[in-house]
Amino acid sequence: MPYKKLTIQTQNRVGYLTMASGSRFNKLTINMLGELRRAVAELAANQQVSCIVLSGYPGESFAVGADIGQLRRFGPAEAFSFAELGQGLFADMEQCEKPIIGALNGIAMGGGCDLALACDIRLASDSLAIAHPGGKIGILTGFCGTQKLPRLVGRNNAREIFLTTDTYDAASALRMGLVDRVLPAAEFWPAVVAYAERIARQPLPALAAAKRLVNASQDVDLKNGCLLEQATVTALAAVSTT
Repeated sequence: MPYKKLTIQTQNRVGYLTMASGSRFNKLTINMLGELRRAVAELAANQQVSCIVLSGYPGESFAVGADIGQLRRFGPAEAFSFAELGQGLFADMEQCEKPIIGALNGIAMGGGCDLALACDIRLASDSLAIAHPGGKIGILTGFCGTQKLPRLVGRNNAREIFLTTDTYDAASALRMGLVDRVLPAAEFWPAVVAYAERIARQPLPALAAAKRLVNASQDVDLKNGCLLEQATVTALAAVSTT
């Protein structure tokens, strides 16, 4: 089934997943979330891909969050299902064995911010504008931003982001730890491609193991985390000698 809200391209072991809804902004509608989930699964299964880049480049936005008009029509059951759909997509991204780079080319608001959080690495254009503005209209996305942001940027920064609903530029996002690198807009895409290709040259089993172990470090104590790494090293050694 063809995609209507996004495109997929592969080159040099990198899969490029580009949100392109046909307008200035990429809204995380029910259809967009469904297509993203299908596209992540497609690239996860592609044996010629070792790294995934998610972006809205060359558009004006990465993703502007949920369609407010759609949200306002939801009753409780629809709101629950919408949150479940978004959380399912982000769980798929986090469980994907391949590193996912969020190339934040522009505006990332609300659910777009949550989508960025599900990426393993966030590269931002210096034109970035990022926020969680739902409080202005009395909503939350339901995509676990209130739980993931404190783990990434600390509770104080997370409270500020949610309670003020302020918009932050790339420099502020970097200072808080919300993004990993800031790139000049004029050099953004070539720099993203070079970064992704550098990762994609590494053996996929090692990439997958590193991603899995780092993600697990949030949920296990140090002793058990070290045991997990020991077991993983043993498994990788077994693969490399067969």
